[in-house]
Amino acid sequence: MATAVVARPAARPQPRARDEEVLVWPDLVFVEFISALVFTLAIFALSLLINAPLLDEANPDLTPNPSKAPWYLLNLQELLLHMQPALAGVIVPTVWLVIMAAFPYFDQDNEGQGVWFGTENSVRLTVVSTVVAVVGTWLLILWDTGKIAEFMHDWFGISGGRQLAFLENVRALESQLPWPEWSRKIPYLWFDLKILDEGYTGLGPTSFHYLNLPAFLVEQAIPIAAMVGLPSLLIYALWRIGWVNTRRDALIVLFTGFVAVFGVLTVVGTAFRGAGQELVWPWQLEVHEGLPGE
Repeated sequence: MATAVVARPAARPQPRARDEEVLVWPDLVFVEFISALVFTLAIFALSLLINAPLLDEANPDLTPNPSKAPWYLLNLQELLLHMQPALAGVIVPTVWLVIMAAFPYFDQDNEGQGVWFGTENSVRLTVVSTVVAVVGTWLLILWDTGKIAEFMHDWFGISGGRQLAFLENVRALESQLPWPEWSRKIPYLWFDLKILDEGYTGLGPTSFHYLNLPAFLVEQAIPIAAMVGLPSLLIYALWRIGWVNTRRDALIVLFTGFVAVFGVLTVVGTAFRGAGQELVWPWQLEVHEGLPGE
C-alpha cells in the first residue's frame, strides 16, 4: 500500500528579537536632541571667540576679489579652474551622481551590509585610498597652478629653461608647444551649422564647425584621462597585490577616493584661493573691493 508523502511547509522566519530593534523614541530622537544641543552650544562659543570676517553691505556695482561660490559649491568652482567649464560644472557632477546611484546594483552581496568596515580589507583600502587621493589631488593642483615648477626653481635651483616650459602646468601644453596652425582649426562637421550669431565671441558657430585640438587635449582629454585613469590604476594595483578581491572592495576604493578628493577641492577653494583665484596660504587671504564692471 503506497503512502502519500506530504511536503512540510517552509518554516516562517522568526521575528527579530527585541534587542535587535532600535525605536525612534527614545533611542534615535534622544541622540539627535543631544547632538543638536551640542552643535548649538558650539556655534555660540565660536561666535563669541571668533570675529566673523563680515564685509560691507553687498554692492552690485563692486565685485569682491576673490568672488567665491557658497562653500558647498567651492569644489566645483575649483574644478572650473582646471578644465572646460561645461565638463567641470555639468558633465562631471552628473556622471558621478549616476555612478553613485548604480553602486547598489553593482554590488548586490548582502554580507557585511550596514556594518562599518564589514569586509576583510576594508580598513586598509580606506586608508590607502584616502592617502593616495589627498596627496594625488594636491600634487595635481600644485602642478596645474605652476607651484611645483616654482618650488623646484626656488628651493633646489632646478630650472628646465624654456625647453621644459610646457611641463609647468596643463595650460602650458597648449601655449608652449609648437602646435601647427591646422591643429587649432580641424573641421569635423560636413554641413553648415549656425546656432549663435557670427559676432558672438564665446561659443560662436566656429566652435561647432572646428575642433581646436590643443584646447581639447588640455581642457577635456587630459582631465578626463586623469579622472578615469588614476582611480582605475589604483584599483588595478590593489587588485594585483591581493587587496581588492570583490566588487565591494573596488567600490570602497572608489567612494573613499571620491570623498577625499571632494574634501580637498572644498578646502582648497575655501582657504587657499586668494585674489584672482591665485593659490595662497590661508593667512594670506584678503578680499579686495573690485572696480565697477569687474
